[in-house]
Amino acid sequence: MIVLDTHILVWWISGDTKLSAAAKKTIAKHLPIDRSILISSITAWEIAMLVEKGRLVLNMEVTGWLAEVSKIPSVEFVPVDNVVGVNSTCLPGAFHKDPADRMIVAFARQGSYPLVTADEKILNYKHVKTVW
Repeated sequence: MIVLDTHILVWWISGDTKLSAAAKKTIAKHLPIDRSILISSITAWEIAMLVEKGRLVLNMEVTGWLAEVSKIPSVEFVPVDNVVGVNSTCLPGAFHKDPADRMIVAFARQGSYPLVTADEKILNYKHVKTVW
């Protein structure tokens, strides 16, 4: 199983060339496996916020876009639970304050799942496995 950071999900679904070779390979490896590409529900919130602020444009409204993504058999949206919420407030070492990043990292750490991300702050955080 892997976890996709918000921008990776958007890039993957839109076919953006920003995805690294390692990210593409890792996602492709998990495509044949049902529910093996995990996405924190905080990502749905973050995408909706980005659309609302005009910082992200999708090819359809947010709810429909997320519904289409959730139809991909390998994808599973996972609700933020109390453990992830609490653990996001006490990540080991120094980590920045962005709540969405903190929850996504806490979620990946909880399951010891590699997190596919291009975010330098996360890539430099030694307390989570990353793929880029």
